[in-house]
Amino acid sequence: MDRALLVIDVQNEYFSGLLPVTHPAGSLDNILKAMDAASAQGLAVVVVRHASPRPESPTFRQGSPAWELHPEVARRPRDLLLEKNLPGSFTGTALEAWLKERGISKLAIAGYMTQMCCDTTARQAFHLGYGVEFLSDATGTLAIQNQAGAVTAEELHRAILVTQAMLFSQVMSTEQWIRGL
Repeated sequence: MDRALLVIDVQNEYFSGLLPVTHPAGSLDNILKAMDAASAQGLAVVVVRHASPRPESPTFRQGSPAWELHPEVARRPRDLLLEKNLPGSFTGTALEAWLKERGISKLAIAGYMTQMCCDTTARQAFHLGYGVEFLSDATGTLAIQNQAGAVTAEELHRAILVTQAMLFSQVMSTEQWIRGL
């Protein structure tokens, strides 16, 4: 198969840690459906786990319970578990070489957070010449407030999906993606 599913950062940090994902509802169920469908169809499944490069970090501290993969993702089959410390799954990892060795040319993006690691990875993949499918209901985020302002989880998620669909990715639901396998 020339396709792979990237499952990005589905870690406890987003469920029981400091960054609880709130939108869209059901994103974890859709991630699991995508993983099950990919495995059933013989697609490569790459699970990506983020670790903070700072040992004192309050989030994604390597070895902490919040850093661990969500148990449902951890128990499912995967072809590669990849560790990263920056938002892009290609940066400082062996992902590109692994995909090239297997002749993979199309990637589906699922996981967290929509605007950070999923968006960055999708853009990197596009820049490297991969076809990208961005699973709208199998990615997710939370409301953000900082010195630049505030945005709801729904607004942020929608803005990234619209931006992805402009150039970088084919944006689709998990059901649409599964039907196309």
